[in-house]
Amino acid sequence: MNAIEIAKKMETDAIEFYTEAGNKIKYPAGKKMFETVVADERKHLEVVNKILQGMQVNIDDVPTLGNIRTVFEDLKDEMMEKVEASSEELEALKIAMQMEKEGAAFYRKLAAEAKTEQEKELFTKLIKEEEKHFEIFENTFNFLDDTGNWFTWNEHAMFDGGTPTA
Repeated sequence: MNAIEIAKKMETDAIEFYTEAGNKIKYPAGKKMFETVVADERKHLEVVNKILQGMQVNIDDVPTLGNIRTVFEDLKDEMMEKVEASSEELEALKIAMQMEKEGAAFYRKLAAEAKTEQEKELFTKLIKEEEKHFEIFENTFNFLDDTGNWFTWNEHAMFDGGTPTA
């Protein structure tokens, strides 16, 4: 199996896992997050398949994560309520984080061993995507695991009533 075929398998496995996890999660923002990541992974798979077919691909066709921010913005009012996440939901997020971490490491290896510039560009772009997905899953895990502290850190609340500095 060559590097591109391995990338195809990784993207296919990710689609299957994230689809299943999204179906199990009850929290609307978490469900929407998994659905959005599945859409990204499908676009990654489409690009990988084009390369396997010998087609020239514009690496900019690999999606960026602009959609993810709107998931949380659209559901912000619902996020203000205390969320009770099941251990199964938290475990799915832990697994997702590990998958993205391992995916980024694997794509780094493939980028270093790439035989063509197109492969190297693809793997470099996929590394960035995997890292972004990891951050999204980690942020969601932290939110569901400890909502109160998540708001303190992510909304940059100050205990003295002041405003944070940038």
